[in-house]
Amino acid sequence: MSENAARAATGARRPFLIVNPRSGGGKASRFRIAERARASGAQVVLIDPSLDQDLAAVARRAVDDGADLLGVAGGDGTQALVAAVAAESGLPFVVVPAGTRNHFAMDLGLDRADPSAALEALTDGVELRVDLGYAGERAFVNNVSFGAYAALVQDPAYREDKIGTMVRILPEFLARHQGPELVVRTGLLTVDRPDAVLVSNNPYRLDDPAGLDRRAQLDSGLLGVLAARAETPAETAARLRSGQMRGLTRLATPDDVVVHADAPGVAVGLDGEAVTLPAPVRCRISPGTLRVWVPRHRPGAARTGWRPPGWSVVQRATSLVGRSPGRRAD
Repeated sequence: MSENAARAATGARRPFLIVNPRSGGGKASRFRIAERARASGAQVVLIDPSLDQDLAAVARRAVDDGADLLGVAGGDGTQALVAAVAAESGLPFVVVPAGTRNHFAMDLGLDRADPSAALEALTDGVELRVDLGYAGERAFVNNVSFGAYAALVQDPAYREDKIGTMVRILPEFLARHQGPELVVRTGLLTVDRPDAVLVSNNPYRLDDPAGLDRRAQLDSGLLGVLAARAETPAETAARLRSGQMRGLTRLATPDDVVVHADAPGVAVGLDGEAVTLPAPVRCRISPGTLRVWVPRHRPGAARTGWRPPGWSVVQRATSLVGRSPGRRAD
Protein backbone atom coordinates (compact mmCIF):
# COMPACT_ATOMS: atom_id res chain seq x y z
CA MET A 1 0.00 0.00 0.00
CA SER A 2 1.56 3.30 -1.05
CA GLU A 3 2.15 5.63 1.88
CA ASN A 4 1.68 8.55 -0.52
CA ALA A 5 -2.04 7.67 -0.48
CA ALA A 6 -2.34 8.12 3.30
CA ARG A 7 -4.10 11.15 4.73
CA ALA A 8 -4.87 12.15 8.29
CA ALA A 9 -8.06 10.60 9.66
CA THR A 10 -10.39 12.84 11.59
CA GLY A 11 -11.96 11.49 14.75
CA ALA A 12 -15.20 9.56 14.44
CA ARG A 13 -17.94 10.61 16.84
CA ARG A 14 -19.94 7.37 16.75
CA PRO A 15 -17.71 4.45 15.76
CA PHE A 16 -19.36 1.04 15.61
CA LEU A 17 -17.42 -2.22 15.94
CA ILE A 18 -18.63 -5.76 15.30
CA VAL A 19 -16.62 -8.32 17.28
CA ASN A 20 -16.52 -12.08 16.74
CA PRO A 21 -15.16 -13.31 20.10
CA ARG A 22 -14.40 -16.81 18.78
CA SER A 23 -12.66 -15.86 15.56
CA GLY A 24 -9.02 -16.88 15.27
CA GLY A 25 -9.26 -19.20 18.25
CA GLY A 26 -10.57 -16.47 20.52
CA LYS A 27 -8.13 -13.66 19.67
CA ALA A 28 -10.67 -10.92 20.32
CA SER A 29 -11.24 -12.18 23.84
CA ARG A 30 -7.55 -12.72 24.61
CA PHE A 31 -6.66 -9.19 23.51
CA ARG A 32 -9.75 -7.63 25.16
CA ILE A 33 -10.81 -6.03 21.89
CA ALA A 34 -14.35 -5.20 23.00
CA GLU A 35 -13.24 -3.55 26.24
CA ARG A 36 -10.51 -1.52 24.54
CA ALA A 37 -12.82 -0.43 21.74
CA ARG A 38 -15.42 0.78 24.24
CA ALA A 39 -12.69 2.70 26.07
CA SER A 40 -11.96 4.45 22.77
CA GLY A 41 -15.59 5.51 22.47
CA ALA A 42 -16.89 2.79 20.12
CA GLN A 43 -20.21 1.03 20.35
CA VAL A 44 -19.49 -2.68 20.31
CA VAL A 45 -21.71 -5.57 19.26
CA LEU A 46 -20.60 -9.12 20.04
CA ILE A 47 -21.82 -11.68 17.54
CA ASP A 48 -22.50 -15.34 18.18
CA PRO A 49 -20.90 -17.31 15.31
CA SER A 50 -23.15 -20.30 16.08
CA LEU A 51 -26.17 -18.26 14.99
CA ASP A 52 -27.08 -17.42 11.41
CA GLN A 53 -26.70 -13.63 11.55
CA ASP A 54 -26.85 -11.17 8.68
CA LEU A 55 -23.84 -9.02 9.51
CA ALA A 56 -24.47 -6.68 6.61
CA ALA A 57 -27.93 -5.98 8.05
CA VAL A 58 -26.39 -5.36 11.48
CA ALA A 59 -23.99 -2.86 9.92
CA ARG A 60 -26.75 -1.12 7.95
CA ARG A 61 -28.85 -0.73 11.08
CA ALA A 62 -25.87 0.86 12.79
CA VAL A 63 -25.53 3.33 9.91
CA ASP A 64 -29.24 4.13 10.12
CA ASP A 65 -28.78 4.76 13.86
CA GLY A 66 -26.02 7.29 13.21
CA ALA A 67 -22.76 5.35 13.16
CA ASP A 68 -20.05 7.31 11.32
CA LEU A 69 -17.42 4.54 11.23
CA LEU A 70 -17.73 0.77 10.86
CA GLY A 71 -15.19 -1.77 12.03
CA VAL A 72 -14.82 -5.52 12.40
CA ALA A 73 -12.75 -7.71 14.69
CA GLY A 74 -12.86 -11.02 12.89
CA GLY A 75 -11.73 -12.94 9.85
CA ASP A 76 -11.46 -11.85 6.23
CA GLY A 77 -14.91 -13.12 5.27
CA THR A 78 -16.54 -11.06 8.02
CA GLN A 79 -14.40 -8.06 7.07
CA ALA A 80 -15.71 -8.20 3.50
CA LEU A 81 -19.37 -8.24 4.51
CA VAL A 82 -19.07 -5.08 6.59
CA ALA A 83 -16.57 -3.40 4.25
CA ALA A 84 -19.22 -3.51 1.53
CA VAL A 85 -21.65 -1.61 3.77
CA ALA A 86 -18.97 0.94 4.68
CA ALA A 87 -18.18 1.48 1.00
CA GLU A 88 -21.81 1.90 -0.06
CA SER A 89 -22.38 4.31 2.86
CA GLY A 90 -19.20 6.30 2.26
CA LEU A 91 -18.03 5.65 5.84
CA PRO A 92 -14.51 4.86 7.05
CA PHE A 93 -13.71 1.25 7.90
CA VAL A 94 -11.42 -0.19 10.58
CA VAL A 95 -9.85 -3.64 10.32
CA VAL A 96 -9.02 -5.46 13.55
CA PRO A 97 -7.10 -8.65 12.61
CA ALA A 98 -8.76 -11.09 14.98
CA GLY A 99 -9.18 -13.91 12.44
CA THR A 100 -6.95 -16.83 11.56
CA ARG A 101 -5.13 -15.67 8.43
CA ASN A 102 -5.89 -11.94 8.27
CA HIS A 103 -4.57 -11.51 4.71
CA PHE A 104 -6.26 -8.15 4.25
CA ALA A 105 -4.74 -6.83 7.48
CA MET A 106 -1.32 -8.12 6.43
CA ASP A 107 -1.45 -6.20 3.16
CA LEU A 108 -2.56 -3.07 5.04
CA GLY A 109 0.58 -3.39 7.16
CA LEU A 110 -1.28 -4.08 10.41
CA ASP A 111 0.21 -5.90 13.37
CA ARG A 112 -1.38 -9.35 13.21
CA ALA A 113 0.43 -10.46 16.37
CA ASP A 114 -1.39 -7.80 18.40
CA PRO A 115 -4.84 -7.15 16.93
CA SER A 116 -5.64 -4.57 19.61
CA ALA A 117 -3.02 -2.26 18.05
CA ALA A 118 -5.42 -1.68 15.13
CA LEU A 119 -7.73 0.22 17.49
CA GLU A 120 -5.19 3.08 17.49
CA ALA A 121 -6.79 4.01 14.16
CA LEU A 122 -9.68 5.46 16.19
CA THR A 123 -7.45 7.99 17.94
CA ASP A 124 -4.25 8.34 15.88
CA GLY A 125 -4.92 7.08 12.39
CA VAL A 126 -4.53 7.78 8.72
CA GLU A 127 -6.99 7.05 5.95
CA LEU A 128 -6.12 4.91 2.93
CA ARG A 129 -8.30 4.62 -0.14
CA VAL A 130 -8.25 1.00 -1.28
CA ASP A 131 -10.02 -1.06 -3.92
CA LEU A 132 -12.83 -3.49 -3.29
CA GLY A 133 -13.57 -6.55 -5.38
CA TYR A 134 -17.03 -7.88 -6.21
CA ALA A 135 -18.14 -11.33 -7.33
CA GLY A 136 -21.68 -10.77 -8.50
CA GLU A 137 -23.21 -8.76 -5.66
CA ARG A 138 -20.80 -10.08 -3.00
CA ALA A 139 -17.76 -8.02 -2.02
CA PHE A 140 -14.35 -9.51 -1.36
CA VAL A 141 -11.27 -7.92 0.19
CA ASN A 142 -8.82 -10.65 -0.86
CA ASN A 143 -10.01 -13.07 -3.53
CA VAL A 144 -12.68 -15.32 -4.90
CA SER A 145 -11.68 -18.84 -5.92
CA PHE A 146 -13.26 -21.46 -8.17
CA GLY A 147 -12.69 -25.14 -8.83
CA ALA A 148 -9.81 -26.80 -6.97
CA TYR A 149 -8.76 -23.52 -5.35
CA ALA A 150 -12.22 -23.18 -3.82
CA ALA A 151 -11.95 -26.73 -2.44
CA LEU A 152 -8.44 -26.11 -1.13
CA VAL A 153 -9.27 -23.09 1.03
CA GLN A 154 -11.84 -25.17 2.90
CA ASP A 155 -9.23 -27.71 4.01
CA PRO A 156 -8.54 -27.22 7.78
CA ALA A 157 -4.79 -27.63 7.27
CA TYR A 158 -4.73 -24.69 4.88
CA ARG A 159 -5.65 -22.22 7.62
CA GLU A 160 -2.51 -23.11 9.56
CA ASP A 161 0.05 -23.39 6.74
CA LYS A 162 -1.20 -22.08 3.40
CA ILE A 163 1.94 -22.52 1.31
CA GLY A 164 2.93 -25.87 2.81
CA THR A 165 -0.59 -27.20 2.44
CA MET A 166 -0.80 -25.93 -1.12
CA VAL A 167 2.41 -27.64 -2.19
CA ARG A 168 1.35 -30.83 -0.42
CA ILE A 169 -2.28 -31.21 -1.50
CA LEU A 170 -3.08 -28.81 -4.36
CA PRO A 171 -1.67 -31.26 -6.96
CA GLU A 172 -4.05 -33.95 -5.73
CA PHE A 173 -6.94 -31.48 -5.59
CA LEU A 174 -6.26 -30.55 -9.20
CA ALA A 175 -6.00 -34.17 -10.27
CA ARG A 176 -9.15 -35.44 -8.59
CA HIS A 177 -11.35 -32.34 -8.45
CA GLN A 178 -14.76 -32.81 -9.96
CA GLY A 179 -17.16 -30.00 -10.60
CA PRO A 180 -18.73 -27.96 -13.37
CA GLU A 181 -16.58 -27.09 -16.37
CA LEU A 182 -15.41 -23.50 -16.22
CA VAL A 183 -14.62 -20.90 -18.85
CA VAL A 184 -12.95 -17.62 -17.92
CA ARG A 185 -13.32 -14.52 -20.08
CA THR A 186 -11.75 -11.11 -19.57
CA GLY A 187 -11.00 -8.54 -22.26
CA LEU A 188 -9.74 -10.44 -25.30
CA LEU A 189 -8.63 -13.48 -23.30
CA THR A 190 -10.55 -16.72 -22.90
CA VAL A 191 -9.32 -19.66 -20.82
CA ASP A 192 -11.19 -22.91 -21.45
CA ARG A 193 -11.80 -25.56 -18.82
CA PRO A 194 -9.34 -24.52 -16.11
CA ASP A 195 -9.36 -26.73 -13.03
CA ALA A 196 -8.62 -23.87 -10.64
CA VAL A 197 -9.28 -20.14 -10.89
CA LEU A 198 -8.38 -17.34 -8.51
CA VAL A 199 -9.55 -13.75 -8.99
CA SER A 200 -8.00 -11.30 -6.53
CA ASN A 201 -8.59 -7.75 -5.38
CA ASN A 202 -5.26 -6.47 -6.81
CA PRO A 203 -2.61 -8.88 -8.12
CA TYR A 204 -0.39 -11.01 -5.93
CA ARG A 205 3.37 -10.64 -6.05
CA LEU A 206 5.16 -12.27 -8.94
CA ASP A 207 7.41 -14.29 -6.60
CA ASP A 208 4.35 -16.04 -5.16
CA PRO A 209 4.06 -19.22 -7.26
CA ALA A 210 0.38 -19.83 -6.59
CA GLY A 211 -1.00 -16.36 -5.96
CA LEU A 212 -2.06 -16.83 -2.37
CA ASP A 213 0.52 -14.76 -0.51
CA ARG A 214 0.99 -10.97 -0.53
CA ARG A 215 -0.12 -7.99 -2.55
CA ALA A 216 2.16 -4.97 -2.62
CA GLN A 217 -0.72 -2.68 -3.58
CA LEU A 218 -4.39 -2.48 -2.75
CA ASP A 219 -5.06 0.57 -4.89
CA SER A 220 -3.93 -0.38 -8.41
CA GLY A 221 -7.49 -0.64 -9.77
CA LEU A 222 -6.65 -4.10 -11.18
CA LEU A 223 -8.00 -7.58 -10.65
CA GLY A 224 -5.44 -10.34 -10.47
CA VAL A 225 -6.30 -13.54 -12.34
CA LEU A 226 -4.75 -17.00 -12.08
CA ALA A 227 -6.07 -20.03 -13.90
CA ALA A 228 -4.51 -23.50 -13.70
CA ARG A 229 -5.03 -26.66 -15.68
CA ALA A 230 -4.25 -30.01 -14.07
CA GLU A 231 -1.07 -31.80 -14.99
CA THR A 232 0.19 -34.87 -13.19
CA PRO A 233 0.37 -34.29 -9.43
CA ALA A 234 4.16 -34.73 -9.46
CA GLU A 235 4.65 -32.06 -12.13
CA THR A 236 2.36 -29.61 -10.39
CA ALA A 237 4.08 -30.13 -7.02
CA ALA A 238 7.55 -29.67 -8.54
CA ARG A 239 6.54 -26.41 -10.21
CA LEU A 240 4.96 -25.02 -7.06
CA ARG A 241 8.11 -25.79 -5.07
CA SER A 242 10.39 -24.21 -7.66
CA GLY A 243 8.20 -21.16 -8.21
CA GLN A 244 7.92 -21.80 -11.93
CA MET A 245 5.00 -20.24 -13.76
CA ARG A 246 4.42 -23.05 -16.24
CA GLY A 247 0.94 -24.41 -16.06
CA LEU A 248 -0.60 -21.08 -15.11
CA THR A 249 -2.31 -18.26 -16.95
CA ARG A 250 -1.64 -15.10 -14.98
CA LEU A 251 -2.55 -11.49 -15.61
CA ALA A 252 -3.68 -8.22 -14.08
CA THR A 253 -6.61 -6.45 -15.65
CA PRO A 254 -8.96 -3.51 -15.08
CA ASP A 255 -11.64 -5.38 -17.04
CA ASP A 256 -14.41 -7.48 -15.55
CA VAL A 257 -13.58 -11.17 -15.26
CA VAL A 258 -16.52 -13.46 -16.04
CA VAL A 259 -16.41 -17.09 -14.91
CA HIS A 260 -18.91 -19.28 -16.76
CA ALA A 261 -19.96 -22.74 -15.60
CA ASP A 262 -22.04 -25.49 -17.16
CA ALA A 263 -24.30 -25.42 -14.10
CA PRO A 264 -26.77 -22.87 -12.71
CA GLY A 265 -24.66 -22.32 -9.61
CA VAL A 266 -20.98 -22.64 -8.79
CA ALA A 267 -19.24 -23.25 -5.45
CA VAL A 268 -16.68 -20.58 -4.66
CA GLY A 269 -14.35 -19.60 -1.86
CA LEU A 270 -15.12 -15.95 -1.09
CA ASP A 271 -12.32 -14.65 1.14
CA GLY A 272 -11.99 -18.22 2.35
CA GLU A 273 -15.70 -18.69 3.07
CA ALA A 274 -17.60 -21.36 1.16
CA VAL A 275 -20.59 -19.94 -0.74
CA THR A 276 -22.54 -20.76 -3.90
CA LEU A 277 -23.10 -18.05 -6.51
CA PRO A 278 -25.32 -18.09 -9.59
CA ALA A 279 -23.41 -18.61 -12.83
CA PRO A 280 -21.96 -16.87 -14.68
CA VAL A 281 -20.06 -15.00 -11.96
CA ARG A 282 -18.98 -11.52 -13.01
CA CYS A 283 -16.02 -10.26 -10.97
CA ARG A 284 -15.14 -6.58 -11.00
CA ILE A 285 -12.93 -4.08 -9.22
CA SER A 286 -14.23 -0.89 -7.62
CA PRO A 287 -11.17 1.39 -7.43
CA GLY A 288 -10.61 3.44 -4.29
CA THR A 289 -14.09 2.78 -3.00
CA LEU A 290 -13.14 1.78 0.57
CA ARG A 291 -11.91 4.31 3.14
CA VAL A 292 -9.75 2.30 5.53
CA TRP A 293 -8.50 3.86 8.75
CA VAL A 294 -5.26 2.35 10.02
CA PRO A 295 -2.85 3.33 12.83
CA ARG A 296 -0.34 5.97 11.86
CA HIS A 297 2.46 3.62 12.90
CA ARG A 298 2.18 0.00 11.85
CA PRO A 299 4.87 -2.65 11.26
CA GLY A 300 4.21 -3.55 7.63
CA ALA A 301 3.58 -0.07 6.24
CA ALA A 302 6.84 0.51 4.39
CA ARG A 303 6.97 -1.87 1.43
CA THR A 304 8.31 -0.66 -1.87
CA GLY A 305 9.91 -1.93 -5.04
CA TRP A 306 7.12 -3.98 -6.64
CA ARG A 307 4.40 -2.97 -9.01
CA PRO A 308 1.72 -5.19 -10.57
CA PRO A 309 2.28 -6.38 -14.13
CA GLY A 310 0.53 -4.49 -16.90
CA TRP A 311 -2.97 -5.75 -17.50
CA SER A 312 -2.01 -7.06 -20.93
CA VAL A 313 0.80 -9.26 -19.60
CA VAL A 314 -0.25 -12.90 -19.86
CA GLN A 315 2.04 -15.78 -18.95
CA ARG A 316 0.98 -19.08 -20.53
CA ALA A 317 2.31 -22.58 -20.98
CA THR A 318 1.59 -25.38 -23.40
CA SER A 319 0.27 -27.48 -20.53
CA LEU A 320 -2.57 -24.99 -19.99
CA VAL A 321 -5.53 -24.89 -22.31
CA GLY A 322 -6.06 -21.23 -23.15
CA ARG A 323 -6.95 -19.22 -26.20
CA SER A 324 -7.49 -15.72 -27.40
CA PRO A 325 -9.82 -15.08 -30.32
CA GLY A 326 -8.79 -17.12 -33.33
CA ARG A 327 -6.08 -19.10 -31.54
CA ARG A 328 -5.92 -22.06 -29.22
CA ALA A 329 -2.94 -23.62 -27.49
CA ASP A 330 -3.08 -27.23 -26.42
